[in-house]
Amino acid sequence: MAVRKVLRMGHPILLEPSANVNEFNTTDVDNLIQDLFDTMHAEEGIGIAAPQIGVLKRIVIFGVEAQNRRYPNNREAIPLTVLINPVIEVLSDEMEADWEGCLSVPGMRGMVKRYQHIRYRGYDPKGNAIEREVTGFHARVVQHECDHLNGILYPQRIDNMLQFGFKEELAGAMVC
Repeated sequence: MAVRKVLRMGHPILLEPSANVNEFNTTDVDNLIQDLFDTMHAEEGIGIAAPQIGVLKRIVIFGVEAQNRRYPNNREAIPLTVLINPVIEVLSDEMEADWEGCLSVPGMRGMVKRYQHIRYRGYDPKGNAIEREVTGFHARVVQHECDHLNGILYPQRIDNMLQFGFKEELAGAMVC
């Protein structure tokens, strides 16, 4: 369909909670999902949420092959997934800090703690239930994308602002 403009940190839509999708398998939902895919691929992302292109609907997409230019240290493939109306259940209190970036915060990275073991539930574009138990990088990506649906950007989760900056400036400190 179309590559859409990615809203950047500071845009008020990114701070708003998103509404549930009530109808599945519709032209509007299918077109939105295609725009999300087109935009994610054009931006070389591994995930994107509908609010990032200005649509306050609870839809995220994500997925990455094990070897990815943007995340060269990632060894874990994440299946390409469309997740509608997601719900996350934390399965362990164990958290891990790692570097994150975001299409809405271009060129920057920050150290963010995320739960290491979660279960997520939601629906595919046709309304079929999805449920997965995941750990590690997969769990991090899902939590990051779902935060967008609640009006949260990753810098809001950074504990130490000394670990937030432009990727080029942080190059010596980062491993991603």
